[in-house]
Amino acid sequence: MPKINNQLPISFISWLFWLISLVLILLLVNGCSSLFTPTQTIETKILVDNQIIIVDVQYGEKVADVLNRKNVILNNLDRVEPQGNSEIKTEMEIKVVRVTEEFEVEEITVPFSQQTVKNESLPEGQTLIIQPGKNGKKEITHRLLFENGEQVSRTIARETVMDNAQAEIIMVGVQSPFSPVTIPGKLAYLSAGNAWVIEGNTGERRPVVTTGDLDGRIFNLSPESDWLLFTRKSELENEINSLWLVNLLDTSSKPISLQVKNVVHFADWVPNEVNTIAYSTVEPRSTPPGWQANNDLVLVEINKSGYPVGEEVLIDANSGGIYGWWGTTYTWSNGGNMIIYARPDSIGQVNTDSKELVPLFNLIPVETGSDWAWIPGIGFSSDDSTVFLTNHAPASGLTRDEDSPRFDLVAWVIEDDYTVSLVPETGMFSYPEPAPYPDENFLVAFLQAAFPEKSDTSRYRLVVMDRDGSNKITVFPSEGSTGIEPQKIAWSPWNTDKMERWIGLINQGNLWLINVDLDQEQQISGDGSIIRIDWK
Repeated sequence: MPKINNQLPISFISWLFWLISLVLILLLVNGCSSLFTPTQTIETKILVDNQIIIVDVQYGEKVADVLNRKNVILNNLDRVEPQGNSEIKTEMEIKVVRVTEEFEVEEITVPFSQQTVKNESLPEGQTLIIQPGKNGKKEITHRLLFENGEQVSRTIARETVMDNAQAEIIMVGVQSPFSPVTIPGKLAYLSAGNAWVIEGNTGERRPVVTTGDLDGRIFNLSPESDWLLFTRKSELENEINSLWLVNLLDTSSKPISLQVKNVVHFADWVPNEVNTIAYSTVEPRSTPPGWQANNDLVLVEINKSGYPVGEEVLIDANSGGIYGWWGTTYTWSNGGNMIIYARPDSIGQVNTDSKELVPLFNLIPVETGSDWAWIPGIGFSSDDSTVFLTNHAPASGLTRDEDSPRFDLVAWVIEDDYTVSLVPETGMFSYPEPAPYPDENFLVAFLQAAFPEKSDTSRYRLVVMDRDGSNKITVFPSEGSTGIEPQKIAWSPWNTDKMERWIGLINQGNLWLINVDLDQEQQISGDGSIIRIDWK
């Protein structure tokens, strides 16, 4: 028989020896590092405050318990590696990182911005600084974080505005193609967030508030045209705006805060009361329209310097009826002895003695299908005998009166307590304004919708009529021209020297004056930035 060779190849034996050696080494290492049992103690190092503390630890003991046993007190920001709830089952080092914080305050300068305002009363190309710029100041608090005495981070913890920057406003003259017009009284207008006043003739204009933040919700001259009441946008959280006034007799005066905020629908001067203002407020909301109306009515008295000195609540905050979330407006009679309120579902009188709302007649609420509600415009005749208003009337063929597109201009005769329809289908934004002249047969101006059945989106035309609704004449714009946006127009004040009846209005962002007697129209401005006017 052939002889069999039982010897294995040398290469295979070498490989097997290497494998057995590797296994033995791994077992030895593992046995040296982790072969602890629950009955054994483990020597552990605590590294804290530049010290090394040796401690015998029971198998499975938690890091936090070990630190407590060695009276290692942790501060609020200190960090432990590994974490305090970790169990010790092998040799390890417990590191306590001392974490401290410091605050560093830095004051920085906030540079002012520049605003340019076009003005047609200055020669073309000429510039005039109407408000010098002023840098603001901001205080920044930095948070410095240290670990074991070494800084590891620097972050901003708080920013506080110490002094707001004041923008530099430069008036730049532009050529005006419009001839100046002599006017009575004072005409105030709001342009690009600033308030201006025209007095004497339309070529003489001067800025009275140049903060650039007037929002146009309130913009009213006082009865004697010596003060201007207005609202300014607010940058504060949960604040829509704030109520201010400025003295028009002192050219160096600064705006004065009345410490009243969130005035959306109503604020005005009380007739025949010395420096008394009435206002109503809302509560800001994050949902449309951005507020919940309070429907209140508050009086505030100001002293000769313009600062508030007393306050009286005439009407407490209330629900405001149907669609009361939108708000209520108030209108004073010219003599100041009667206050009419208007809200989406009714019109009535404010009883100043009982401080209650007394409904006079109900309105059909308008279903707008959106986040706004309709409130009728109201105007008192100069003798306070009649109130002119827009009434929502039912229309045939509709299931619900709330959907009616019909709005009529009516007159309510106060003494006899009856209403009469004067002009049918004017549109919802007719805003009747009786002329403020002591004339028995006074005129009434109102807006007529070009498309009465779609009056919420229609443009309008300015119409003038006699108090009884007769002799209606469309005075603006001319035939074939695009109508104007809905707005409250302004009659010129009574002038005993020269009786010229003017109406001021806004067309495409520009001021226009309409001479009712001469059937003339005159464009006054051309920069397209005017949003509100008042004339006293």
